[in-house]
Amino acid sequence: MPISRREFIKKGLIVAGTAAVAPKLFAGAVLDRSTQVSSTAYVPKYIELERSGELARREKALWDLYSPCVLCPRLCKANRAQGQAGACSAASSFRVASYGLDFACEPPIHGTNGSGGIFLSNCNLLCVFCQNWQIAHRGDGRETSIARLAEIMLELQQRGGHNVTFISPTHLVPQIVSAMRVAIRNGLSIPIVFDTSGYESLEVIKLLDGIVDIYQPDFKFQDSAIAARFTHGAPDFVTHTAAAIKEMHRQVGVLQIANGLAYRGILMRHLVLPENLSGTDVFVRWVADELSPDTHVNISPQFWPAFRSHEFPPLNRRLTRTEHLQAMRWARAAGLHNFW
Repeated sequence: MPISRREFIKKGLIVAGTAAVAPKLFAGAVLDRSTQVSSTAYVPKYIELERSGELARREKALWDLYSPCVLCPRLCKANRAQGQAGACSAASSFRVASYGLDFACEPPIHGTNGSGGIFLSNCNLLCVFCQNWQIAHRGDGRETSIARLAEIMLELQQRGGHNVTFISPTHLVPQIVSAMRVAIRNGLSIPIVFDTSGYESLEVIKLLDGIVDIYQPDFKFQDSAIAARFTHGAPDFVTHTAAAIKEMHRQVGVLQIANGLAYRGILMRHLVLPENLSGTDVFVRWVADELSPDTHVNISPQFWPAFRSHEFPPLNRRLTRTEHLQAMRWARAAGLHNFW
């Protein structure tokens, strides 16, 4: 039986992995009618980037942004290489909170075998209503090396995961790409999913072109003042997130699906907040106008008052059914076709 994402995290699936394992190719066959892509075996572009030496160049460019840290729009410039913690509370070491086959994500991502989910500790957005605050704010998890992260990726592939999904990857992009290079040399060949809050540096996202197969950004707010209040002071959230998501869409386009399983594209997320603090009516029009009416969008009703929500009414109550149904009506009126 599928479990919730929160339950998946709480299980803390930190288990011993294997090193090099045999590759398992991801192959597309008959495509869903909603896509116009020819049926073909899908080979992630990162394999050719590694073969050509381009991935090594991108890896170096990302590490150059690591210390002083300018990996995200907060531009905290922490000397992380020397152990100074950034705005995300991550320093030179990094942690993995849990990993395993995840069935709590969207169906096109988890498919029949599950998504290879890797929940990374810490976060650069730091929402006051974070449902996984022990991981994102407190940094709970097990200290992990780049070599071990590569082993985890290969283990998830060996166990039949349809992809490798990095959850909250923003502050650890250099480590992820370094681990990918190790894993590629040992047979990694399934799509990479970038599951992010959306608060990203445009420069970093451009460097990920061809490295990431599927982007899953969450565009939570459409008003900068509201975003600043609920994200530990990120008044530029809307500007940076909009620019980053448009670049993601430029790279991978609308979600491409074969036999019900996504292998490339963008899947948008939007958490509906009480009293429309998330600006859902603005969000759905933005997606239709700036990306495509065909964009796949999860308009989530799963808000509940977690962490410090009780300090910020109306976030001290759950979303009502009426509020969620209104959000769905807005999506339909905006012309979106693939939303739920």
